[in-house]
Amino acid sequence: MEKVKEVWAKSKAYEPYVGRWSRLVAREFLRWLNAGPNGRWLDVGCGTGALSQAILETASPKEVTGIDLSEDFIAYAALKTPDPRANFKTGDACLLPFESKTFDAVVSGLVLNFVPDIAKAATEMSRVTKPGGTVAAYVWDYTGQMQLMRHFWDAAVELNSSARELDEGKRFPICNPAALSELFQKAGLKEVETKAIDVPTHFRDFDDYWQPFLGGQGPAPTYAMSLSEEKRTALRENIRARLPVQLDGSIHLIARAWAVKGIRP
Repeated sequence: MEKVKEVWAKSKAYEPYVGRWSRLVAREFLRWLNAGPNGRWLDVGCGTGALSQAILETASPKEVTGIDLSEDFIAYAALKTPDPRANFKTGDACLLPFESKTFDAVVSGLVLNFVPDIAKAATEMSRVTKPGGTVAAYVWDYTGQMQLMRHFWDAAVELNSSARELDEGKRFPICNPAALSELFQKAGLKEVETKAIDVPTHFRDFDDYWQPFLGGQGPAPTYAMSLSEEKRTALRENIRARLPVQLDGSIHLIARAWAVKGIRP
């Protein structure tokens, strides 16, 4: 299959696709971390600011810094987060522009699997955390219960076996508890734990499910928009036939994220 160039940079397409579900996961993730108040937080790969905003709303931080490679994401996060405790800047997860032992908590939501050097990113997250501080992250369960994506790729592969090479479930072996635990342990973190976080993803109708895949944002939407109109229609109808549609036309799925946390020694 011809290489499809993926995009993770446009806030308006990201929000209806996974941003709205990430916000639900973020709150459960922070409840699990149970970090103390008045801390300095770093949100690595902050995207549109879902996790940063949840920290501000629920964790009583002293300050929150969000960092992301996308200037569009950073601008959107800053616009939607007027809280004076928050600041956002562009930067690389593999080369964090901060001194060692700077933050009380360093977190990352839905981004580690897209980082070119995951081990380097985990080491960097640990480096900028204060001793005794928390390092934590979460990623989607692509192979299992991230159902909105799982239905998409199962339908895509049924129509074209070459699509399997683009399926996040195949491409991102880091997205399971064993791999995440090993990643954090190799980064030198202690007391490493993992947890499954499930949130409901309810769609009012099939269009509410399908339209975000036309935004070209992320692997599945990028693949959908690379297809001819005829093949995209076939994919749409194959997915429609798979989904558990309720009598009122709504679709009730779940999205599972795997979370990991550890302590900087």
